[in-house]
Amino acid sequence: MRLSTRVALAVGAVVPLLVLASGVLLIRLVAADLHAQQDAHLRERAATVATDAKALLRATAADRPAAEQARTRKLFSSALDVGIRLTGPEGTVSGGPQPDASAALPARAPSPVTIRAGGARWRVLSVPVNGSRKGVRGTLWLFSPDAATKTQVQQVRRRVVTVALLAAPVSALLAWVAAGRAVRPLRRLQQRASGLDPRVSSARLDHAPTRITEVDDLARTLQTVLARYDEQAARTGEALATARSFAAAASHELRNPLMSMGTNLDVLAGHPDLPAAERHEIVDDLAAEHARVLGLLVMLRALAQGDLVEEDAFGPVDAAELVDASAAGLRRRHPGARVEVTAAPGLLVHGWEQGLRSMTDNLLANAAVHGTAPGGRPDVEVTLRRGGDGHAPAVVLTVDDHGPGIPPGARAAVFARFHRRADSPGSGLGLTLVAQQIALHRGTIAVLDRPDGAPGTRFEVRLPLSGVRDGGQPTLPLPRRDWLSGRAGEPREPQGFHKDAP
Repeated sequence: MRLSTRVALAVGAVVPLLVLASGVLLIRLVAADLHAQQDAHLRERAATVATDAKALLRATAADRPAAEQARTRKLFSSALDVGIRLTGPEGTVSGGPQPDASAALPARAPSPVTIRAGGARWRVLSVPVNGSRKGVRGTLWLFSPDAATKTQVQQVRRRVVTVALLAAPVSALLAWVAAGRAVRPLRRLQQRASGLDPRVSSARLDHAPTRITEVDDLARTLQTVLARYDEQAARTGEALATARSFAAAASHELRNPLMSMGTNLDVLAGHPDLPAAERHEIVDDLAAEHARVLGLLVMLRALAQGDLVEEDAFGPVDAAELVDASAAGLRRRHPGARVEVTAAPGLLVHGWEQGLRSMTDNLLANAAVHGTAPGGRPDVEVTLRRGGDGHAPAVVLTVDDHGPGIPPGARAAVFARFHRRADSPGSGLGLTLVAQQIALHRGTIAVLDRPDGAPGTRFEVRLPLSGVRDGGQPTLPLPRRDWLSGRAGEPREPQGFHKDAP
């Protein structure tokens, strides 16, 4: 059932009830006014005939028949249209319209009251009549029929019922027309919304304010729902692209090591009498290839997690604790390494703790593996401080090594996916993962020479301190994340890192 029809039926039912309720109140008020007029007339007549009633009682008490008759006629004449009944010591005199003498009257009625007698209603008023002479004492009763008042009230009642019956269809029709006009903006909104199909078209709801609160609120709700649909569809697309890229990258990068492992296994299976030295060499090669495959899968998984992380995973992270944990992990993996950490306490960043830990782990691992002089042991110096230097407040992390260094022309390429030296044991994704996390946290990274002029490389990372509003929400949405999918043609991240296309 349409909304306008519902409104019309509701109004058509409610308006007659309101008319009837108002009519009941009106009838009571009319009856009260009519009784007030009738009572005022009774009091006026009572004031007029009271003198004649006293004179009649004096004539009766003096036993003067002629005067008594004259006073009786005068009493009836002054009563006009009301009935009177005068009771005294010598009897009762009555005339005019009044209830039967057998009808019970109240003991006294100083104010007009209503009595019923013989199916009729009467307004009754009693007035005491007292004189100074002996025997001049009685009660004057005045009667007025209530038929006229009852007739007028019934007439008002019939008109109220007639108006209520007429108001039902008229009010329903007017309400239907008014409701139809009122819901017209809602109908237009429904027509515009019904033509939208997010699956086949990028068109979205275009709504101009109608100054109708409910319609505008509904339009905003629909726009919010569609925006959330677009956001979830985009996230689903990103997830699918990441999954495809994960599979493609894994297939491409794992093909050679797996084929090499298969060849080595065939050699071991086909030549059980191989010399021990050759057998150990093949087993070592298998172990190295296995470690490379495992490391590659771990890195690809970490890149996929970074591309799919949501904003609710972000929170306050203590940078000093993070660096200390990464340094401890590096010492466990490389027992002979020297790792020196200088960290200022109390530096908090708003970030994804797992991603930031992965960033620091890979920076330190890169320095330990690639920043070591030939024949030497890993020597890594890590510094964490608060930075400003005329820019926004930031956490500055520097990682210095004592390796051969990176030429300026090759520094941008170290962040590309699968970029690795020929003799590198890594997957070529460690620094790509570092770049991804820095971009995700809207930071910057620079590859520099060591400030002391000694051989080696410095990686300097800056993460903003002012990226959080009150309540712990980031001031900016997460940037586009395509480090694994690597869609061609997309704008670069603010850091300007080079990312290979798949």
